Amino acid sequence: MAERTGAARSFDFSQSYLVFKDDAFEWLRTAPRNSIHAVVTDPPYGLSEYSDEELQKLEKGRGGIWRIPPTLDGCTRSPLPRFTVMSRTDHQKLREFFTRLATLLLPVLVPGGHVFIATNPLVSHLVCGPFATVGFEKRGEIVRIVHTLRGGDRPKNAHKEFPLVSVMPRSCWEPWVLLRKPCEGRVQDNLRKWKTGGLRRISDARPFRDLIESSPARGKERKVAPHPSLKPQAFLRQIVRAALPLGEGVILDPFMGSGSTIAACVACEVDSIGIESNSKYFLMANKAIPHLSRLVTPKHPDA
Repeated sequence: MAERTGAARSFDFSQSYLVFKDDAFEWLRTAPRNSIHAVVTDPPYGLSEYSDEELQKLEKGRGGIWRIPPTLDGCTRSPLPRFTVMSRTDHQKLREFFTRLATLLLPVLVPGGHVFIATNPLVSHLVCGPFATVGFEKRGEIVRIVHTLRGGDRPKNAHKEFPLVSVMPRSCWEPWVLLRKPCEGRVQDNLRKWKTGGLRRISDARPFRDLIESSPARGKERKVAPHPSLKPQAFLRQIVRAALPLGEGVILDPFMGSGSTIAACVACEVDSIGIESNSKYFLMANKAIPHLSRLVTPKHPDA
């Protein structure tokens, strides 16, 4: 693994992946043009949920942005940011965040490069709007079917008064917004020049699909990488494989977290770059990537 602070003018992938402890926006500002072929990332949505103050509250298990759900039927639920209490000001900050991200990504991506962004049904529109305004094309959404036991709760402190009322639906899916930098000419022309523009098929007979069943990360994965937003390798490997239609190029995760996307790239034998500004998670990723990449996952049923 190569570990460096700050952006590089050129990339040496002798060890297949690079990780940078840096601010994603600062890194992108000096990254080479047309150097990234796809982006797969799960960005921060509260913008402040990964601040030192909020992470301390998360570790203590109370207060702050993170909601610590109660144990349900013996199952301990993972903490999650409080998307439902975001104000109009919070929404505007998210629009500004994604406008800035899209603006910096556009010149760094090669023409036809795809961007996969994990989001939430309540805020996905705050991702698509800014990216479309900057010049990206929306190409759909990947629906990750995942039963997380989130939502479906009765009114707080009034569950006995309103026993047949839920505040919002029980969450059974997670949208991943799919965007693309416009191609140069036809898709076939773009594939020949930039090796991008489409999505890699599962097999000759099966195209990549926008519906993927995926259990939450558990067991060995969570022990290796105890990150609050950890995504499972079985899911991420399908995404990173699809992101490079010819199996060639560089995948970027500008908000690397525990390094799970980079580990998926290693497992799929594609080059990747990860960026993380939080010292704790950067160290976690350094340790976790080799272990996560070696985990055996179920073979895709359509392969």
